[in-house]
Amino acid sequence: MNRSKQAQRIPAQIAGDLGANIVSGRLKAGTMLDGEVEASGQRQVSRSAYREAVRILRAKGLVESRTKIGTMVSEIEKWHLLDPDVLRWMCSRDPSPQLLISLFELRIMVEPEAAAFAAQRRSQAQLYAMEDALTEMERETLQTEKGRAADRLFHSILLAASQNAFLATLSSSVSAAVDLSTFFKQRTRRLTRDAVPDHWRVQRAIAAGDPKAARKAMRQLVRSAFEDTTAAAVNGTSVNLSAP
Repeated sequence: MNRSKQAQRIPAQIAGDLGANIVSGRLKAGTMLDGEVEASGQRQVSRSAYREAVRILRAKGLVESRTKIGTMVSEIEKWHLLDPDVLRWMCSRDPSPQLLISLFELRIMVEPEAAAFAAQRRSQAQLYAMEDALTEMERETLQTEKGRAADRLFHSILLAASQNAFLATLSSSVSAAVDLSTFFKQRTRRLTRDAVPDHWRVQRAIAAGDPKAARKAMRQLVRSAFEDTTAAAVNGTSVNLSAP
């Protein structure tokens, strides 16, 4: 890695370290971060690198800077919880059961309706793209990064196919949630259930232009993923997902 690329990565690494400590509760709301001079010295990085890291955290709502006071950790209500980095940091250590439940509550509220819209509005190109993503996912499996990337792509295309700009903006957040659920499903054991057939049922319903079937298939996909994830992440204990 050349020096330029390494210099670009340093602020992101610092932000990741601080961000994980904030969302895990190790740095609580109201905690003052070390000053720029002290913090950069402790980490042996330039002041500009540390300043950029703080800017990243501020953009995600994790910290706020006040003139003549300094930079402090924000209350959780100010965090951009749907930011993919924040989601990843929240789950970088053992997540609380409530966090996982909340993530899947978001998915079950958003994705089934997005699938129903997609069944009515998708383009032929989007339909082909979903099919290609699932073929890749089937070939590579979720055990590989290529397979997981195909899974993320499928969900992103589906949201775009809803032709709703607001739903489409959730693409990166839903993809992060999908990725995290896959991680927790297989972190302690190899995946025992093949999720690909669930995805094909969604795709076929969308291809058939059947919003009711697409909604039902996506709801079942999310429910099954939730059961797999909580069984793996919460000490083998299944948790019910309360949703209509």
